[in-house]
Amino acid sequence: MWENMMSNDVKYPDTQLLIDGIWRAGTGGLTIPVVNPATEATIGAVAHATREDLDAALEAAAKGFEVWSATSAYERSKIMRRAAALLRERKDKIARLMTMEQGKPLAEALGETAGAADTIEWFAEEGRRTYGRIVPSRGASITQSVIKLPVGPVAAFSPWNFPLNQAVRKISAALSTGCSIIVKAPEETPASPAELVRVFLDAGVPNGVIGLMFGVPAEISEYLIPHPVIQKISFTGSTVVGKSLAALAGKHMKRATMELGGHAPAIVFDDADMDKAVSVLSAAKFRNAGQVCVSPTRFLVQEGSFERFTDGFTRAAKAVKVGNGLEDGTQMGPLANSRRIDAMEALIADALGKGAELKTGGRRIGNTGYFFEPTVLANVPNDAEVMNAEPFGPLAIINPFGSLDDAIAESNRLPYGLASYAFTSSDKTAHEIGMRVKAGMTTINHNGLALPEIPFGGIQDSGYGSEGGSEALEPYLITKLVTHSH
Repeated sequence: MWENMMSNDVKYPDTQLLIDGIWRAGTGGLTIPVVNPATEATIGAVAHATREDLDAALEAAAKGFEVWSATSAYERSKIMRRAAALLRERKDKIARLMTMEQGKPLAEALGETAGAADTIEWFAEEGRRTYGRIVPSRGASITQSVIKLPVGPVAAFSPWNFPLNQAVRKISAALSTGCSIIVKAPEETPASPAELVRVFLDAGVPNGVIGLMFGVPAEISEYLIPHPVIQKISFTGSTVVGKSLAALAGKHMKRATMELGGHAPAIVFDDADMDKAVSVLSAAKFRNAGQVCVSPTRFLVQEGSFERFTDGFTRAAKAVKVGNGLEDGTQMGPLANSRRIDAMEALIADALGKGAELKTGGRRIGNTGYFFEPTVLANVPNDAEVMNAEPFGPLAIINPFGSLDDAIAESNRLPYGLASYAFTSSDKTAHEIGMRVKAGMTTINHNGLALPEIPFGGIQDSGYGSEGGSEALEPYLITKLVTHSH
């Protein structure tokens, strides 16, 4: 069926909960509507979990952990690699569902789906390498072993902007280390993460090892995080919510990985390849309509190149083709919901009222669908709200700077520290940026973020822990000493 189904035949399904290997409705019978942001039409519904459903999912996760943690790393890896292969086979259907529910262009959805398969595969292999060690003892008849054990059942909370990308990191890290996991996926975009979970089931992951919940986010998180079954939390979302959930996890001594908001600086020096800087940064800015936690937002351009960069970036913004993500040639889809339109309009009005210059955009497109013009503001004062709050939309702020120290001071002015970008031909400047900009990730002269094998995470108000690279596995593992006298 999967192989023979053409992508243009895909119909959007109603999405159910997954508990102990069974897809089912919520016990209360409630559902939440799913809206296509390009048409504002209700295209489906998603099941609403009750407390009874959560208890059943927790019981299943506890049993699933006993089975999965006793499964060898070699066998877990084989099953995960089978899941990656199935995801690649089904990518056309899954990507189309993602575009229907989230809005991003189909090409971006296909890229996200392919990237999710790469992530599963990488974690499948890395999970086989969670080595311990033997520590030389002080006594001839003593063996000191350091071993790695799975921490236990995990509760994970993933966002709507990347329905597969964020969920797959959490699921893959948990499964590769021998943990079971309950995923609270986004109600706005439920079908694509449900299909992601389905490939794991079809690949042979035992019942109970993965659970899938939807409902009221605060109710689910406030119940799962303190629950004694859950031993580890992973959350991707806003800083405000993340701080609240981290505090709750801390109160119950639960491990937590927090990937929160950012306000990424993009520093462009006079000695940079200006055409490349415009091309790479404009593509990064308008990807997923700017609804990306690592999206460049504050463009800091050295004074000698400010006019040239601003003109080039403005032309690039004007050239972006905005439309339904399912239509050929679309480069940027709609925003996720009407709230994002309101937020964009408020940020732009505030900035203009404080003296910023509007170079292009600034308005909603049409009155059906949540489309918004790619927008460029220049010379935005620091007291404008958009200079201090993550815009999370297709809005670029371009401001001039004088010296390297000025650029670093502005980059570090805010309490965020997720992603940062820079363009320069000077190795010395690149070194200074890499060492002094306060961010969990810095990419210089290209966009090199978010590959499975490299760390992905922030510092300060942007969270802590990593969801990529070998560092991503550590929070899912207990380090235990076994010392044995013979």
